This record gives sequence, structure tokens and C-alpha cells, in this order.
Amino acid sequence: METRRKIRRIISSRPTVEGAGVHLRRGFGFREEGVFDPFLLLDDFRSNDPKSYIKGFPWHPHRGIETITYVLGGTVEHGDSMQNRGVIGPGDVQWMTAGSGIVHQEMPRGDSDGYMGGFQLWANLPAARKMMEPRYRDVRSSTIPLVRLDGGVEARVICGSVAGVEGPVQGIEIDPEYLDVTIPPGVSFVHPTKQGYTVFAYAIGGEGRFGGRDGAAAGNGSVVLFDEGTSVEIEGGAGPLRALLVSGRPLREPIAWEGPIVMNTSQELRVAFEELDNGTFLKKSTQR
Repeated sequence: METRRKIRRIISSRPTVEGAGVHLRRGFGFREEGVFDPFLLLDDFRSNDPKSYIKGFPWHPHRGIETITYVLGGTVEHGDSMQNRGVIGPGDVQWMTAGSGIVHQEMPRGDSDGYMGGFQLWANLPAARKMMEPRYRDVRSSTIPLVRLDGGVEARVICGSVAGVEGPVQGIEIDPEYLDVTIPPGVSFVHPTKQGYTVFAYAIGGEGRFGGRDGAAAGNGSVVLFDEGTSVEIEGGAGPLRALLVSGRPLREPIAWEGPIVMNTSQELRVAFEELDNGTFLKKSTQR
């Protein structure tokens, strides 16, 4: 039996500063620990002012999580301790599994008009896979399918599936779905979701109604966390609505989190920072 998910909570993104001085908006993170399980943090780094992003995110460590970077405009130059180097641009995704430990940097560069746009989502790893071997995936825009549905709805499928079309990212621990959906004015988009999974949407353009007839309106920069159910309904408002729609299997495990490292216990967290200090943090790589 289909049950439409109602809205549990709507959060407005908040301004914050990260890295070497990058001004961004945080959809959720730190204050909402466990609420979005298995997701930890969502940052929105859209800006037309190069001074707000140009210093970027110099070399820093991660352990115990995956970071998913989705670029809308401009580019992000990246490098890591496994000797990966490259640039991702509009429509591209960088899916990095830090696992046992990685050190990397991400340096945003605006387009010819100075615009830089994108999002970074952190996903937790289960305790049994916290110390897995790090891996890195460059997902080019050309490999991400665009599905066109009735009423003019369009969905880019990064992972998961829409109308039987699957995204290129597979084999992820939390079985996630990550869609970039555009919904015309007054059109309703209904999408099936797995029972028991955490589901949220982040509006990145326009305004719409989330949660069906009994739902609520939300616009650009708002996070909508859904309650339990087997489907979600989102409707375009006065203009087209664009939103990221994300879901994943919750881990329901304890979280010990400090900065870029997320473990299950304070002892594991202490060990990670001790290893950073004594040079044994990286388990599988060539240290820079």
C-alpha cells in the first residue's frame, strides 16, 4: 500500500565559513547530528563573488565518511593523497569515499562571469566499513542520465533510479538516491521511496509545495525532511522549482564527530587525531 510522506521538518540554510575562508550556506550539519542519518552535512557554495570562495579548501583529512560534490557552475580543482588529480565542472560529481583516511584539497574557480555554484553532501559510513580502503570516483556530466517525465518534469539521476533509468553511481554502502529534479509550475512529481529510508529535498531554485495537498511551501535554500512513507510528492509553484532529492538507508549507529573525521566512539576519534599527529593516518596511499 502506498503511503505519501508528510513533512517532518523544514530548515532554512544558514550562512557559515569553512576551509580557508569560503562563505557558504549550510543546509544541515553538526546541530542536526543524527536527524538526517545516514547523511551528516549539506553545504551550498553558490556565489557570484570570487572573494567568497577563491581561497578554497586546502589540504585537509577525512576518515569514516563519503563526500559528494556536485558542481553547477565554475570548476573545482582537486587532488588527494592517492595521487588523484583533476577538475570537475558544470554537471559533474566527485564521489569520494574517505574510508580509513585520505588527505585532499578542493579549490573552486568561478566561470567567466565569476559565478561558482555547487553542493557538498557528507554521507556516513557504517562501523564495519569505517576503515575500508579509500576510493574516488569522477562522474562526468555526460554519464548522468536526464529523464523527461509527463508534465515536463526533468530528473538528472546521479544515483538511484527514475522511471527505470539508473544513475551511474552504484555500490554505495548506504544505498543512496541522489536526483536533481526540475518541476514546472503547477505540475506534481510523485516519486517512490524505500520504506524506512531517510528522505530529504533541498530547494535550489524557485518555490514549490512539498508533501502533497497537506504539505507546505518551501523555496530556494530550504531543506525539507520527510516523514516515513513509500513515496514523496513535490509540486512546482508560480515558477519552475528545482530541487535535489536525496535518500539513503539509515545506519542507526553512535556518532563521534569532530571536524572532518566521523567515527563511532570517542576512543576511535582520539586514535584518528593521534595518527594525524604521528604520521600514521594514511593506511593506503602515498602521502604527499
